[in-house]
Amino acid sequence: MGSYLEVLKDITTFIFDIDGVLTDGQVVIMPDGEQLRRMSTRDGYALQLAKKKGYNVAIISGGRSETVRSRFTYLGILDVYLGSHDKLGTLDEYCLTYDIKPQNILYMGDDIPDYGVMKQVALPSCPIDAAIEIREISHFISTKKGGNGAVREAIEMVMRSQKKWFDTSTESDKLKDYGW
Repeated sequence: MGSYLEVLKDITTFIFDIDGVLTDGQVVIMPDGEQLRRMSTRDGYALQLAKKKGYNVAIISGGRSETVRSRFTYLGILDVYLGSHDKLGTLDEYCLTYDIKPQNILYMGDDIPDYGVMKQVALPSCPIDAAIEIREISHFISTKKGGNGAVREAIEMVMRSQKKWFDTSTESDKLKDYGW
């Protein structure tokens, strides 16, 4: 496990998995087959703030829930790749589309499908309850569990290091009411 502090200044892009990162990994299956997930509003706040502050923000997930996509659209996150069974290929496509370099990316994953992507980025990250193989290659391990603020902690850490997290003179005027 390497030190992540030296790369914080270079991070311009946040990419996250959904299940186990933005959710606690639990799925409630409704009688009609719809799968319900819970997400943290604090993670949502950090995602939309990062986007507003000029960071690239993307979601790469093997899941296919369009309800999940609508949540991210609501937060201003339009680069949502669902049904990705080749996350490394999706990462390559995303980077090519936006001319993003791997040395500028923080990726947070929690399980084996995230392994290949995490080996390619500057700041592989995970929630504290991620699979052991993912924790072993992560340079930053959140003190929070997936779905319980791990995303917020990672975004806040990067933005604070770059002096972009909080400005009391302007923040309340700029931010849309996202239901908090």
